[in-house]
Order: sequence, then structure tokens, then C-alpha cells
Amino acid sequence: MLGQLVRTVVVLFMVALHAAPAAAQEAALVPQPAKITKTPLKVYILAGQSNMQGHASVSTFDAMADDPKTAPLLKEMRGPDGKPRVCGNVWISSIGCLGDAYADMTEAKGRLTTGFGAPDDKIGPEFTFGLTMEKVLKEPVLIIKTSWGGRSLHTDFRPPSSGAFVWREGELAEKKQNGEDIEKLQAEKVAATGAIYRAMIDHVRMVLKDIRRVVPDHDDKQGYELAGFVWFQGFNDYVDGGVYPEQDKPDGYAMYADLLGNFIRDVRKDLAAPNMPFVVGVMGIDGLRGDRNAPMKHFRAAQRKPSGLAEFNGNVFTVETAAFWDDELEKLSERMDGLWPKVDAEVERQKATNPDADSWENKRKLMAQNFTPAEWKRLAGASNGGYHYLGAAKILAPIGKAFAEALVGRKAAK
Repeated sequence: MLGQLVRTVVVLFMVALHAAPAAAQEAALVPQPAKITKTPLKVYILAGQSNMQGHASVSTFDAMADDPKTAPLLKEMRGPDGKPRVCGNVWISSIGCLGDAYADMTEAKGRLTTGFGAPDDKIGPEFTFGLTMEKVLKEPVLIIKTSWGGRSLHTDFRPPSSGAFVWREGELAEKKQNGEDIEKLQAEKVAATGAIYRAMIDHVRMVLKDIRRVVPDHDDKQGYELAGFVWFQGFNDYVDGGVYPEQDKPDGYAMYADLLGNFIRDVRKDLAAPNMPFVVGVMGIDGLRGDRNAPMKHFRAAQRKPSGLAEFNGNVFTVETAAFWDDELEKLSERMDGLWPKVDAEVERQKATNPDADSWENKRKLMAQNFTPAEWKRLAGASNGGYHYLGAAKILAPIGKAFAEALVGRKAAK
């Protein structure tokens, strides 16, 4: 099943790549001139795991043109030449998206454009987040993005005030019975606990210490303002039945809500920004049906909980990303996943006479025969699996804009 999913992702990427014109895959080379201002530089921090990294291939942009809800945003994402825009007043420093996109600490920096996803042929929420901020604020903006794939809040991003990781009662005994090395597991857990949280804080501090390294025209006398933090994470906690064994119960993810509250407090403390606005992107995988079905509805409730605490009133907000999900695209992608046995059988039949039978190009053609031309065109809007919001710019681009709107106000963004 996993192999079929991986192959679906590869073919989706190929479909999108074949559908996109070359001009749409290259960023415009000449950015707008930077605007000089004397007000403090507004700095926004974007953090999380793989969906904050972003797996929406640039080749999926064209699919946005076919939906009246996303077509206007696509126009903002491209310049007059049809290429992705390069911001004149937004810069970015990003770590975690390159290399293995899991432990890599290589920094990517420069003016904001496409290519700051995982890896550099993709976008995450940062692209339209920055475009929206540039449009509304009309002044220089710095985005600091810290995101690593496959990372949990219960361990990797664990905030200092939550203390050491606590193993579930009986969990270590179960692992020992399965033949696992308990001492090694415990040592690895101690080393991993909070490691990504610390890497995030360290990178933010490093960038803020020498802003001119990222924003060349910045005047140090101008100073900076930590104007907002966006948190988009959750999948590794959502699927971890070991840490959250009662996922189907209303309070099954209560610990996540507690950890997230501590995370907000600790980030503000460690960055000396006690009132920094904080946005939580509520997981949108499964779309609106996720609000009806466990365990997703319980996990989303846990993500929303901190915003309802009195201490966070007016400065911690949630963005419901389920509203941007594409049910039709999901169904087409799942249908493709289920068609692999049929395609594999045809490949085997062709091998005797076709030397290229096993090539990805041939498999793509065989798969296309199972869809109408309109359906195949729709599939060009996806480039990854559902856990990565289908790798669809049609989904991730509006999410990035919504994150920005949550911080500057919907009316201002429009």
C-alpha cells in the first residue's frame, strides 16, 4: 500500500510538471526595488513540520486558474511575464527544508519568491504569506522560517517548561517485550527532546543578531519588531498512538493542547516578546469532514484550545485550514492510488515487447487512460500525498494568505 502511495506521488508530480509551461516554473529574475523606511523592520516567524516546509510544486500553480476562488490569488503570485513573483520588500531566512528536510540545518535566504519549500522547486505557506504582507504593509518585511519534516511537539519541538518527555505507563515494558533496547531508546529520547525547539530559537536569534546578512539595506538603528509567529504542525502527534493512546476520546489529545500552551509561553519568553501575536494553523487534512470524525476532530479541538485561554485572549488566533481542502482532488488522487495493480499488470504484459514498459513515462500514460481529459487536467493540480495537502498550490497558497490575514486583518489584506 505504501509503495502504491509513493508511486502515486511520483506520477502526480510528473502530471503537474508536464502540464506546467516552462515560464511558470522559473522565478522572475528582476525584483522590485526595495523600499526604505525608518520604522522598525517587521519580523514574522513561521515554524512547524513538513506542511510548513511546503510540498506544493510550482508546477501546480496553473490549476489555480480554473477555480474562481483561487484565480485572483494566482495573479498576485505571478508577474506580468507569467513567472513567479520575486518580492521587492520581503526577505526570508529558512532552515530545515534542504538536504533530507528532516535534520538539515542548511540556510536558504534572499528575497522571497518560490523555491523556499521542501526542496527548492516547491512552496509552503511562506510565499503567499509574504506576498500578502508586502501588499498590505507596504514596507520591508523579514520572514524567518524554521521547519523540519516528521517532527513532533511531544518530543522534537517540546517546550522547556514542559520538562522531560514522560513515557506512557507500560510503554517501555511493551517495547522491551518486543526485543527493543530500552536503554538505547531512553538515551535517544533524552537527546531528541526539545532539540528542534532549541534549533528554532537559536536560528531566530542568529538572524536577528545580524539582520543585514539577510536584508542588505537594513539600518540597524531602525531596529525590528517581532510582529507575529505562525505555527503549522501536528501530523506526527496526530498519528502517534503510543504517546496519545486514547485518540478516539474527546480528551485524547489533551496533552498536545497543554504542550502547545507551554510552547507559546516559552517562545515568547525566549525571544523576549511577551505579547507577540501567535497564529495556530489547525490541521485541515480530510477537509471539513474531519470536524465530524474521530480522531481528527479531537486533534483539531486540542489545537484550538490555547486560543480560548483567558491569558491568550486577543493575541493567540487559529486559522481553520480545512476550509481550503479540495475534496474532488483528494478523490482523484485516491482513485489513482487504487489503480496501481491494474497499471502494474499492464506493465508486466508489455515487458515482452516494450523495452520501456517499466519507465515512469509509460506508467504515466497507462495511468492517464483511466481518467477523462478533464480529470487528468485536475490531477495536474496535485503533486504529493494527502498528508502534504496533496502538494497542491490551490490548497497551500490560500492557507499562507489566511495566516497573514489573521495577523494584519482580513479587511486590510483585501
